[in-house]
Amino acid sequence: MIEYLNHNSVKLRFKAPYKKTVHLVGEFNNWQVLADYEMQKEADGETFSIIIEYLEPKREYAYQFLIDKKIAVADPYTEKILDPQFDSQISENTYPNLRKYPAGNPFKGSVSVLQTAQVPYEWQCRHFIAPAKEELVIYELLIRDFVESRKYRDIVSFIPYFKKLGINAIELLPVQEFTANDSWGYNPTFYFAADKAYGTKDDLKYLIDKCHENGIAVILDVVFNHADKKFSYYKAYKEHKSSDGEHPFFNEKATHPYSVFFDFNHESIYTQTFFDDVCSFWLNEYKIDGFRFDLTKGFTQVQSYPDVLKWSSYDASRVKLLKRLYDKIRQYNQNCYLILEHLAANDEETELADYGFLLWGHLNHQFRNLLKGKNDSISWLSHKTRGWQHPHLIGYMESHDEERLIYDAKQKLKDVSIALARARAAAVLFFAYPGPKMFWQFGEFGYDISIDYNSRTGIKPIKWDYLKDTERQALFEVYAQMIHLRKNIVAFREGEFIEVSESLVKKININHRELCVRIMANFNLKEVEVKSNLEAGEWYDFFNETTWHISEKNKRIKLKAGEYYLFTSTRVEKYF
Repeated sequence: MIEYLNHNSVKLRFKAPYKKTVHLVGEFNNWQVLADYEMQKEADGETFSIIIEYLEPKREYAYQFLIDKKIAVADPYTEKILDPQFDSQISENTYPNLRKYPAGNPFKGSVSVLQTAQVPYEWQCRHFIAPAKEELVIYELLIRDFVESRKYRDIVSFIPYFKKLGINAIELLPVQEFTANDSWGYNPTFYFAADKAYGTKDDLKYLIDKCHENGIAVILDVVFNHADKKFSYYKAYKEHKSSDGEHPFFNEKATHPYSVFFDFNHESIYTQTFFDDVCSFWLNEYKIDGFRFDLTKGFTQVQSYPDVLKWSSYDASRVKLLKRLYDKIRQYNQNCYLILEHLAANDEETELADYGFLLWGHLNHQFRNLLKGKNDSISWLSHKTRGWQHPHLIGYMESHDEERLIYDAKQKLKDVSIALARARAAAVLFFAYPGPKMFWQFGEFGYDISIDYNSRTGIKPIKWDYLKDTERQALFEVYAQMIHLRKNIVAFREGEFIEVSESLVKKININHRELCVRIMANFNLKEVEVKSNLEAGEWYDFFNETTWHISEKNKRIKLKAGEYYLFTSTRVEKYF
């Protein structure tokens, strides 16, 4: 941990329980193990600290902690690392003037960087008010596969696109330093460092700043369930056996069947303190608006391997751990979004939602079934169906982690045009449900390349050219129109929401004193004739911009395969 005392001196701290000695080695002492650079134990007997002076202002110094004269690790709190293996792959255009890995370091491995007299980023938007969590429409994106340059700064050029689409938040797949440069980011190594593969830390701040200027919140996907092998505390303790048999950070063996890399023990006070500090740092230093916590069902110390059902069932200790994290973050920020990818038993999710968390609502399989003409219920999109007190469910048809709707549908339908038409019907239903929503990048124009193309987490083609296709543009417009209705028509936020039908012809009623809405969508693979959910009177067909006159004797309607309607009781103008 770095504390800058002035332009010439810093204080470094390193929490290292069970360790006897820690020496500071770096460019300021020519990487020598010297008595003058032995860090001193503080009163807690676990924290080692040292003050170093006579530093040259603005110069970057590389350093490591040498534990018990055997194990060299980078500072786990560093905001920048130099990597001997992967930095050479980062272009000058992406990260200008990235200094080379120090050739004189005999200890190898990642090195941390300190620099006094840094010029702080000058924030232009100082008083951003984030959207209410119940009204979030989140666009989930991976920088690597969203823009050709793979740069933080170049996402800014798409803000007009985001605004036309209508989203009010972006959720970035993990950008904390991860192993290598081509990754989804779920292999974290340094939690305080913005990954250099996308640019500098000020580039990331610029992106956040510009989003805020345009009314768009920024949510950071973070991985607290596990760390990759280059994480300093893994390296420091991978052979550790304390007198009581406890590892200070990790479980010796993962407790659940979906673990990758190295599994944190979230009951450990060391783990808790570290991640509390991580959250505080990103909220304050980067002004992010919230976190999406990856695989929080893995925050368990109840041994369930290999039983997935046991892992998913109610776990009181896991609930307690997550509530502790919630309460701690609320001390730093009362209003940030705290989102769980939990996907556990509903009684556990209900308790967490009622406590204040937002939770991911996975409806990918259900919508994929509908697009292929197989009946399935989407009622789980409603927090009320789940028995929750508040609309804290972030429903989604597609996230980074599932097969793409259009790719899956066209395997069955053999025609991408039909798949796109049915996706438009699905989008109308999806956005009509109350509560926050999320969708994965390019879902709005029907990305149809499999998640497993070039391996699951491999680089995917960027298909902005799809928007030149009229049918894909039509899907984009349905997304934009539905988001616009959610944001601007009070009935979609406050109306009485009723699911009328659970057949392949889905019907929804929304009732409000100012406006009533009726939706019908046919997911059969053939034309059907059904009784509509329209009461007698005059109704306005929103998408086709026509008026229908319904009598008591004429309530039946023919719906072609994939056809949908959204009717309103009074005329509502389209967004564009």
